[in-house]
Amino acid sequence: MDYILGGLYQAFVLLLHGDPETFSAVWTTLATTFEAMAATLALGAPAGFLLGYADFPGKRAVRLCVETFLSFPTVVIGLVVYALISRRGPLGDWGLLFTVPGMAVGLTILGLPIVIALTAQAVESLDARLRPTLLTLGARPRHVFFATLSEARFGMLLATTAAFGRIVSEIGISMMLGGNIKWDTRTITTAIALETGKGEFATGIALGMVLMAIAFLVNLAATAFRRRSAA
Repeated sequence: MDYILGGLYQAFVLLLHGDPETFSAVWTTLATTFEAMAATLALGAPAGFLLGYADFPGKRAVRLCVETFLSFPTVVIGLVVYALISRRGPLGDWGLLFTVPGMAVGLTILGLPIVIALTAQAVESLDARLRPTLLTLGARPRHVFFATLSEARFGMLLATTAAFGRIVSEIGISMMLGGNIKWDTRTITTAIALETGKGEFATGIALGMVLMAIAFLVNLAATAFRRRSAA
């Protein structure tokens, strides 16, 4: 028990003194997560809304593919992206391997099925009478579209927070595509795994505390947005 308490104390010391190595992993995590979330939402939110809103041939097959990718092993995602962006891969000239953008590519692929599936589910779970009622009242297609988007906003927010939680906590993809390079591509999760394996328990606790704080702040902001929108 003493080593746990000692680790907590040393973790607070590292955070209060702004340990450069600790905060380097924090900034890398924030940068990677921001890039991955921006790409995930830009691609996944419209695709998910379209999947839930429109009827088109092959919709069930597309939905099945998306739901299958929800359980796709992350190590396989890392392996496929590694093969694509390595020097011998088709995208090797882009120089993405062992970089923050390279990690963001893999994490985007991880987050896309989550956003698409949950957004589609949010749209499909709306009251089936919404569209016919609006059309009966004389609403134009674009008005129906924006009304549906407004009604599904909380479900889409849930999709965003779920994808964020999955992306910010991923370790396998970050390790494979980033290489866990100190001061460069070492993220919170890869640093926790490394430092704990080295016996540096205090550093692992400090980084874990920061990761929990980030997750708490994101969920707090989402809750505040939901309450303000519902008021």
